[in-house]
Amino acid sequence: MTSEFHRIRRLPPYVFEEVNRLKAQARARGADIIDFGMGNPDMPTPQHIVDKLVETMGKPRINRYSMSRGIPGLRRAQAAYYERRFGVKLDPEREVIVTLGSKEGLANLAQAVTAPGDVILVPSPSYPIHAFGFIIAGAAIRQIPATDPEQFLEGLERAVHHSVPPPSMMVLSFPSNPTAQVVDLDFYRRAVAFAKKHDIYILSDLAYSEIYFDGNPPPSILEVEGARDIAVEFTSLSKTYSMPGWRIGFGVGNERLISALGRIKSYLDYGAFTPIQVAATAALNGPQDCVDEIRAVYKSRRDTLVEAMGRAGWDIPAPPATMFAWAPVPERFRDLGSLGFSKLLLQEADVAVAPGIGFGEHGEGYVRIGLVENEHRIRQAARSVKRLLQTGTHNLSDDKAEQDRAGET
Repeated sequence: MTSEFHRIRRLPPYVFEEVNRLKAQARARGADIIDFGMGNPDMPTPQHIVDKLVETMGKPRINRYSMSRGIPGLRRAQAAYYERRFGVKLDPEREVIVTLGSKEGLANLAQAVTAPGDVILVPSPSYPIHAFGFIIAGAAIRQIPATDPEQFLEGLERAVHHSVPPPSMMVLSFPSNPTAQVVDLDFYRRAVAFAKKHDIYILSDLAYSEIYFDGNPPPSILEVEGARDIAVEFTSLSKTYSMPGWRIGFGVGNERLISALGRIKSYLDYGAFTPIQVAATAALNGPQDCVDEIRAVYKSRRDTLVEAMGRAGWDIPAPPATMFAWAPVPERFRDLGSLGFSKLLLQEADVAVAPGIGFGEHGEGYVRIGLVENEHRIRQAARSVKRLLQTGTHNLSDDKAEQDRAGET
């Protein structure tokens, strides 16, 4: 009875836990950590959404079980959003489902449609649930290098050629977490054509559809003719309306995939608390100036980060979208790797970031910086980073030395 459970054995130690442990230790010592590590929105939820929640809480019998697929009004509101934003008409009964955040939807869809040994094509780097949702379900993952969208498309043909059995699904995520890359409709047209040619379903993660700064708003894959034959797309209210803890997301698109997800969810949950769903409906149907305001805050923070870190000696490309910057590890610290550099930043500069290796092997050499601190704190972090870059120290604490010795044995 000492062996680890089968599914747990398939999950490696969570890379981010190493940084989180050091953050907790530093805070216990009284350190003021400027935390860019987690994409946890810090802005308040717009007041009209909160007011609708409070109003609904006072209604009788509101405390009862809700609906696992989501209340009809919320599904209609999401369908209306897609028609308004993307020109895509959805049937709220058959092509829309409410999830407990997009992460839950992604993971449960993987459970619904994956058989042990299925091959899934996943970009690397990418958000961990894109791969591990399918790994937990028993799939085999083929990671496709995705340092830029063209590289990913080129890698798909090679992956299909060398996969046995043939891949059954592929994951797309643009704007990308962690790289912040964006794509246009031509990219989606090519992806859909490829998937149809090889009989592959597409799972598209569009969680950052409204957090963009440069150029046109990001498109939906469902804008491509015929995409609904093979594609399902996930979105979330977490970033758009600063509602991360409310856990409201959506899956939309291919009726067969939405039905499969609904079947799984009917066994697992009764949906989010009804007042939360009513408030989420108010978010989608109500005034949208708040979305513009939230986007403007992220853009201001992005500009401050790029400018302040640049003056500190760390050149960070300006992300065109998302609430993250994908920053190359400075050359003089490249030998530490992304995890080692993240630990050094934490120990020597009181700055926390997410190591790129946590997003897949092709994330090595980068760290992800969340735009979740205000401009004052960003500039404060840049001053600390400047001191670190000027000293050029590679000294990690005894904790690193112990880790190295453990690796030798």
